[in-house]
Amino acid sequence: MEESQNNIENGIISDNYKALLDNNHKEQWANNINGSRTPPQNMAASMVRKKSDPILVSNVRFQMLRSLLNNLQEVVLGTKLALLFPAIPLAIAADFYHFGRPWIFALSLLGLTPLAERVSFLTEQIAYFTGPTVGGLLNATCGNATEMIIALFALRQNKIDVVKYSLLGSILSNLLLVLGTSLLCGGLANLKKEQRYDRKQADVNSLLLLLGLLCHMLPLLFRYASGLNNPFATNTLQLSRISSIFMLIAYVAYIFFQLKTHRQFFESQEGDEDEEEEKPVIGFWSAFSWLVGMTIIIALLSEYVVGTIEAASNSWGISVTFISIILLPIVGNAAEHAGSIIFALKNKLDISLGVALGSASQISMFVVPLSVIVAWIMGVQMDLDFNLLETGSLAFTIIITAFTLQDGTSHYLKGVILFLCYIIIAACFFVDKIPMNETTVGTLGTVLEPSSGVLVA
Repeated sequence: MEESQNNIENGIISDNYKALLDNNHKEQWANNINGSRTPPQNMAASMVRKKSDPILVSNVRFQMLRSLLNNLQEVVLGTKLALLFPAIPLAIAADFYHFGRPWIFALSLLGLTPLAERVSFLTEQIAYFTGPTVGGLLNATCGNATEMIIALFALRQNKIDVVKYSLLGSILSNLLLVLGTSLLCGGLANLKKEQRYDRKQADVNSLLLLLGLLCHMLPLLFRYASGLNNPFATNTLQLSRISSIFMLIAYVAYIFFQLKTHRQFFESQEGDEDEEEEKPVIGFWSAFSWLVGMTIIIALLSEYVVGTIEAASNSWGISVTFISIILLPIVGNAAEHAGSIIFALKNKLDISLGVALGSASQISMFVVPLSVIVAWIMGVQMDLDFNLLETGSLAFTIIITAFTLQDGTSHYLKGVILFLCYIIIAACFFVDKIPMNETTVGTLGTVLEPSSGVLVA
């Protein structure tokens, strides 16, 4: 027994030990799994995973080699997005040999797609060993690791606009594109069925999003109400930092609400009956090592993306705003997007809603205020003022989504409306050709610096 436990911690799960788990330890694993149900984001990402064949590595004689091959099979080849992994060494080679910067940007963006899904997989594996609470916190923290890392590198290079617009784009993408296509595809696939979902989860996330919207709108309204005086820019920054602290407090309360007091609101009841009991496929230390390694690679590719985004914009004739708000979120969350649609096709809307609303709430109430606090520590003046056009798009998106989900039922027309809203907003930012670092004249006759939110007389 002790030897088998050591094997699983080192990443080796033999057939005998699997049988032992099925027989003697089945109840223990079931309690662990039921106590920390897989979050909707991870369930959606799991739809693009592939089941490995243990026969391929079981005949390898050397234990260490068998362990390594098992890890490679599960981590690297265990996803349908494995075809995109070659983009990672190509991006590194392109940077080393000083290829065109747009190529580095494109290859880095492609390489981030499978890495984001694999981070979700690895945190899920670690959660099997850490228990429900720590596992839930891990999943909540690492759910949008790619966005957080890109934001950190953009802040380090003082590219505040890239941070703001990429995070705004993630919220818009989840609420309109992911949710819209899920409701559309689910409605078309279930025309003869009434698609229903639990409104409790939608109501909680809608309230969080509205609170985040209030914190975004107040600095903007404060700036416009302040007139032409420069000192008010400092007050706007202070208001944003105070609001960010309270947003993080609200997010902590939300996590406690989700994991402890009202866990039943967020459990996917409709998917539990026909799903097989899940078990870890790699050991704790193997998963942890892979997670650290992939995080380092994500950091490297994120630095490439942030450093070459202007070059890609100039080469392709597309504004940095459009790339940040539209392209980055679509590529970064492709696995979750596809999984959400698949669950909607299976008439499991609670999971689809959990993916879209949960990820949007996490970005709005955790990643955005955390970026403001980190920028404060780094001496970078980032605030919650996302400018009028961007904040207006966010406000209408949250309001439209809240109205769409108010009755607890769904049909394809709701998906059509949300999807078209996303296309219209994308078209708006596509024609927005204003350079990120140039000042523009606002409606109050003042000069506005988009990157800092400072009004200049």
